This record gives sequence, structure tokens and C-alpha cells, in this order.
Amino acid sequence: MEWSSYLRFVLALLVVLALIGTFAWLARRWGFGGVQTSRRDRSERLEVIEAVSVDARRRLVLIRRDDREHLILLGQDSELVIETGITRVGGSRP
Repeated sequence: MEWSSYLRFVLALLVVLALIGTFAWLARRWGFGGVQTSRRDRSERLEVIEAVSVDARRRLVLIRRDDREHLILLGQDSELVIETGITRVGGSRP
């Protein structure tokens, strides 16, 4: 094979990787990337602050209701409240 064939292969690979990265970024931006936290400018009483995957089947979710936060472990078949009534340490969030 000539060097031009290798160059075309590398360029095609870079284009495909760029397309995959662009689609992944767009999917996350449009809300296809898992649990979405609500916007800070809304004055809702319930908000998902943060969500972290523990493993393939379980997820830790920090939920805020009014001025209290609750840590919940969500699984496929069960939910478990880890800690409830957590007060914010650093004051109000922006």
C-alpha cells in the first residue's frame, strides 16, 4: 500500500471520531445523557442536585426539597434512603 492510502485511512478515521464526539456532545446537551438536573433559575421545590453511578445497576442521587437534601440509592428493583434531612453547609447555592 502506498502512503496516500494510509493518509486517507487516517483522515477517514478522524472524521468518524469527530462525528461520534459531536453526536455524543449533542446528546448530552439535549438531555439524553441520564438524569437531568433542573435549572437554577426556576423556583421549584424539588430538584435533583447530583447523580452518580455506583455500578451498572445502582445510582446514588442527591435530591433537594425546599432547604433539605436527601441521599437516595436507586436500584433496578428497590430504592433506599441513605440519609435524609441534610442541611446545606455552605449556605444557599447560586
